[in-house]
Formats: sequence, structure tokens, C-alpha cells
Amino acid sequence: MKLLCLIRHAKSDWSNPFLSDFDRPLNTRGKKAAPFMGEVLLKKGIHPDLILSSPAFRAKTTAGFIAQKLSYPLDAIGYEPLLYASDVERILFVIRNTPESIDTLFVFGHNPELTECTNAICGTEIENIPTCGVVAMRLREGQWKRIGFNAAELLFFDTPKQHGSPP
Repeated sequence: MKLLCLIRHAKSDWSNPFLSDFDRPLNTRGKKAAPFMGEVLLKKGIHPDLILSSPAFRAKTTAGFIAQKLSYPLDAIGYEPLLYASDVERILFVIRNTPESIDTLFVFGHNPELTECTNAICGTEIENIPTCGVVAMRLREGQWKRIGFNAAELLFFDTPKQHGSPP
């Protein structure tokens, strides 16, 4: 079966008003939360076969921190422009075009799109995926090309706050 993890970027830094939204880095809390959530995924035994990320700096950095914790090569992370300033249909398009040889896919992106996508795919009513939140789901039909509305079972929804503040 196919496992999909949708992961929102960690907390970003708003201290420089001259930076574009695309170029915003992670703040101190985000730089701690991302590797912390990588450790959470490692303890759960979840390892990606493929990581796709929004090319926005905060998403790329989050993906990199988590990839390192899971021994996933940084140069193998795919940066997909359709995951930035996106919508549910674009995210589904990216997922549907994942090679079927991939069993576990991580997608890093932004809100509100990831929350909306999670609710569409799982038929859930999650109000908000907070920064560095991870939603894991198992596809019912086992093919990326068939992903759509109510196509997966929610396995877990995990956030840094559920574990207390990261170190």
C-alpha cells in the first residue's frame, strides 16, 4: 500500500519585512521543530522513498532537516513549483504523477492548501495543520494516479506541540 505524508513547513521568520514570502527562512523555533519532527518520524519507522517540496525557502529547509534525520539524501529532494501558492487540485496533480515504484511519499508545503488537501483526500475535518505538522495517510487503492477525494485512510496527525516543545 502507498503511504503519503503531507508536512507543513516549520515556523518561519517574519523579522525582515523586505524579504518576499518565497524567501522567508525558518525562525529559531522552526529550526528546532523540523529536526525534532524528523526524530518523531524516525521513531515511528517511517522513511520516504521520495521527498517533494515546495521550492519556498522555509519549505526546502524543513524538508532538508527532516531528510537528514531520516538519512534521505538532500540532493534527492525534488522541488516542485506547483506546491507553492497552490491548491488541492495542483497538489493532487503532483501526487498523481509520482512513479508507482514509490511506496512512501513525503510532500512539504503550505497552508491552507495542505489542510484542505488532507481533508479532501481523507474525508476528515482537520481545522488546521500547524507549522511542522505531519499528516500520514494510507491510500485505499494503492496507486498514486488514483488519489482523489476520500481516497485514503488517516493514520496519524502529529505536531510538535503534541510532544511538548522541541528541545
